[in-house]
Amino acid sequence: MTTSTFKSTGHTEGVRRPGRWLALSVLVLAVLLVAVDATVLGLATPFLSEDLEPTGTQLLWIGDVYSFVIAGLLVSMGSLGDRIGRKKLLLIGATAFGAVSVLNAYATSPETMIVARALLGVAGATLMPSTLALIRNLFHDPRERSLAIGIWGAMASAGAAVGPVVGGFLLEHFWWGSVFLINLPVMAVLVLVGVKLIPESKNPNPGPWDLPSVALSLVGMIGVVYAIKELASHGPSLDAGLAALAGAGALTWFVRRQLTLPAPLLDMRLFRHRGFSGAVLADLLTILGLSGLVFFLSQFFQLVQGRQPLEAGLAELPAAIGAVTAGLVAGVAARCFSVRSVVTAGLAAVGLSLAVLTTLDQHTGYPLLGAALLVVGVGAGFAFTVTADVILSSVPKEQAGSASAVSETAYELGAALGIAVLGSIVTGVYRGFTVPAGVPSDVASAAHESLGGAVEASASLAPQTAAALVSAGQEAFVDGLRIAAGVGAAVLLATAVAAWFLLKGQKLADGIEH
Repeated sequence: MTTSTFKSTGHTEGVRRPGRWLALSVLVLAVLLVAVDATVLGLATPFLSEDLEPTGTQLLWIGDVYSFVIAGLLVSMGSLGDRIGRKKLLLIGATAFGAVSVLNAYATSPETMIVARALLGVAGATLMPSTLALIRNLFHDPRERSLAIGIWGAMASAGAAVGPVVGGFLLEHFWWGSVFLINLPVMAVLVLVGVKLIPESKNPNPGPWDLPSVALSLVGMIGVVYAIKELASHGPSLDAGLAALAGAGALTWFVRRQLTLPAPLLDMRLFRHRGFSGAVLADLLTILGLSGLVFFLSQFFQLVQGRQPLEAGLAELPAAIGAVTAGLVAGVAARCFSVRSVVTAGLAAVGLSLAVLTTLDQHTGYPLLGAALLVVGVGAGFAFTVTADVILSSVPKEQAGSASAVSETAYELGAALGIAVLGSIVTGVYRGFTVPAGVPSDVASAAHESLGGAVEASASLAPQTAAALVSAGQEAFVDGLRIAAGVGAAVLLATAVAAWFLLKGQKLADGIEH
């Protein structure tokens, strides 16, 4: 489906909404915060390990359940926004996000933390599709909309990389719960300003909100992602197999149900559009590479190279700078060259940067790591922004929420899979390391759970034995990191080739929509 356009003439002023750029600034606040929350815990992992004493599996769940729940609910929430009003859903979500952040900050056990992160994911799922859909309705000029989506995409990409910087600063001055309390003032500003500045928009003929479809999409997404995580972490198992079957079955039922409903949560016919499907795939795997890299480099900088949290966060800043810069010029680049060349180049850049990290060792200098992060940020900024624009431009504005939800689902699923798959490869390799002689079995067991656990457990040992244990753990962690980077590089480079063919002939809209 395409929207009708005509070349801009003297009609432009009639469709340009006053205050739209100020409204955009409020919307991107929400995007930035939700993206920051996906990675801000990366640096807090050692502090959480010490305070809450989670197992390795619980630690992974704390890290990725937020993104899993968001991914499972985005389609449903995007469709709900189309029905009840995107502004209304955004403001409800912002209020809930602030309230649940307090629960996260004061969690006292791993189980409480996992539940609190899941609830934060529910609130986050209401925010993300609403912001992108509102941009679709605020900006009717496709060139202005490309810039607005560029700013939105830059904040979404940069949020993943800014998270460690914010987290690092807060962790050096406060306790780990402070990384959640920063959400409160930001969400308060969003609600107070958003009430006045953001216009309401919704589908005038939405049809009913289908609750069975909501349940199927949630069960399907979480089941499939859980199965991938378990398979990557522990190999084939009955649990992973049952979760995969349940997830795949629920998603198949979801698709079949959408094709029969007069007003589906998600119009599956959109995926018949080659450009739309290619953009969604590129979207997902771009963020997989970016978020996976940021997540495990956060731990590498701290636990292997011994940097303080703020220093480790600042070390990852090139990724944010690259993402923001590329996001702002991505629309212009796609019009000057082509959509497929910009997206393919972006994916290839992320893939090649991951390939460089297969040479990593414990003493790798920062110039190489910083350059790799910068290139990853630039590649992700170009690919993610252009694909988001393609997805949003492919549908009538009445379906903006559903289309936005597809883009956002790809983003969040990519973030979850980046942590789950690449992180689980790291964990799987790490757990195989040989503990030095003389280490008690209980300490050895704690050390095998995670590198943070090894550092913590080594405190009870004699200095020489402790140093040997930590060194062995660090070496195993870096081995896992190299393998994960190689897997990520292969996936991203293969996707770059696929995008070249899938996005052939795809263009961004020009002129003013009427």
